Amino acid sequence: MDALNIETGRDLISLIERGQTATFTKFYTSYFEKLVLASDKYLKDIHEAEEIVQDVFLKVWENPEYLSEVKSIKSYLYRTVINSSINYFNRQKNIEQHHLKLASELSDEYLINLDEENEMIVLLRSEIEKLPAQCKKVFKLSRFESLKYKEIANQLDISEKTVENHIGNALKILRERFLNDEQLNRQGKSYLMLMNLFLY
Repeated sequence: MDALNIETGRDLISLIERGQTATFTKFYTSYFEKLVLASDKYLKDIHEAEEIVQDVFLKVWENPEYLSEVKSIKSYLYRTVINSSINYFNRQKNIEQHHLKLASELSDEYLINLDEENEMIVLLRSEIEKLPAQCKKVFKLSRFESLKYKEIANQLDISEKTVENHIGNALKILRERFLNDEQLNRQGKSYLMLMNLFLY
């Protein structure tokens, strides 16, 4: 069975029972980064989020029998990761009431939208890695580390105008790639949302 065709709990049980570790690894890889993003929404700690996702997949591999009634493995993984994240957060400090409420109301529609959003973030980050070296460095310092132009200029020993030019060039390249590439632009609404929230 192809990793991308695993939809139900029984599909995954069958794969695990046959000891198809290579296919399971591909399945794991296809979800890992998106699930980490989902966890990080609650934890604001990427390393803890990665630990939680790894732990969820380990439990799935070791105890697949719990998946027998799972109709959507995608929804199951998102729910398990989000609930595990909230439980972890709750052990560290008093969790806000709206997080508890949200955990009990995770609709399939919400999880589908979350998966689509995370998939676009993964694609966007992949495209950022393809930017020219200095342009990528400047852009990531601005967007990922929230440094001001002056701080970036001082850190890289370049002018603020050069920083501004690199940011403008990065945005132009990314817009063109998403608008002109059919695969990247197949989810227009998610793309526009990310352009507004992530790039500006």
